[in-house]
Amino acid sequence: MGFVTHAENFDVVSLGDVVSDEFIELPRESVLVRVDDGGRWLEIPLGTKLVLEEDSSSRTGGGAANAAVAMARLGLRVGLASYLAHDQIGLDILSAMRGEGVVTGLVHVDAPNHTVRNFVLAYGGERTILVRHAAFDYHWKGLRNHEIPAWLYVNSLGPDALSYQDEVADWLDEHPDVRLAFQPGTFQVEAGTTRLARLYQRADLLLCSVATARAITGVHGDAEEVLLALGELGPRGGVVFNESGGAVAREGDRHLDIDNVPTAKPTVDSTGSGDAFGATLVAAVVRGAPVEEALRWATLNAAEVASQFGTQTGLLHYDDLIERLASAPQFAARVR
Repeated sequence: MGFVTHAENFDVVSLGDVVSDEFIELPRESVLVRVDDGGRWLEIPLGTKLVLEEDSSSRTGGGAANAAVAMARLGLRVGLASYLAHDQIGLDILSAMRGEGVVTGLVHVDAPNHTVRNFVLAYGGERTILVRHAAFDYHWKGLRNHEIPAWLYVNSLGPDALSYQDEVADWLDEHPDVRLAFQPGTFQVEAGTTRLARLYQRADLLLCSVATARAITGVHGDAEEVLLALGELGPRGGVVFNESGGAVAREGDRHLDIDNVPTAKPTVDSTGSGDAFGATLVAAVVRGAPVEEALRWATLNAAEVASQFGTQTGLLHYDDLIERLASAPQFAARVR
């Protein structure tokens, strides 16, 4: 494993919840999508049995795990900081992470709980996720000197982890040289920008989908408008991506955008594509790539994930990603 940064052990520590994702592909002939003024609705007949085309499959998921695997495949030394239950699913997740070269020594095993299983209902390239969060006894005890990373990447956490994030913010204050990437999840968005202001202000990179950025800011404009609104929260840089492809970014006074990969395969399941985008962009920056190149990396890897079932199946390894990008020099970010 290469030494990308001067950190003793970890280029990046990925912090957040991990889960087991159960993927279920819904049969097209039995399910409908209804659109009205309230939004888009998935309609499944009540009281019937749906015949699935394929067996459902369980895979390790959750933003922290997806990000860790993405960055490890791109050659970074990655540690996972998370909470798991002492059950078979939790042990399987630890084994899967180690198999990807992710260090799991920062994972806390909480015996009384059960590892979370999410159910991902995939239909027509989109998904609806049935989510449950376990009530872990979250505490951030910091890291030993040899464990301090160059970057801390804070991902999605449950609703009972607010004090935990306060402790993380305290630790970051004590370690100003550690750079922060922040990709807030559902419950962090619901907590509000005032409650988590310290993380938003401390972030070197704030990463959000368009939908998440709108929910955070209350601005319902296009990607560029919500990116500007995110900038008012204080991060040094920000990126807003569209899960169907493309993104806009801010680095200081510079604004950039990028379209989707011209040769992108059709979307099969977008679950995990946002995690792939954020983690790949961070990996590129950690490896010293300029933002223009980081956007290329992130957009390609996110498209690969969306073209397959599973949040990690399509994640590219470093050599494959570089080879793919070299064959598409016309695919480039633009400075606005």
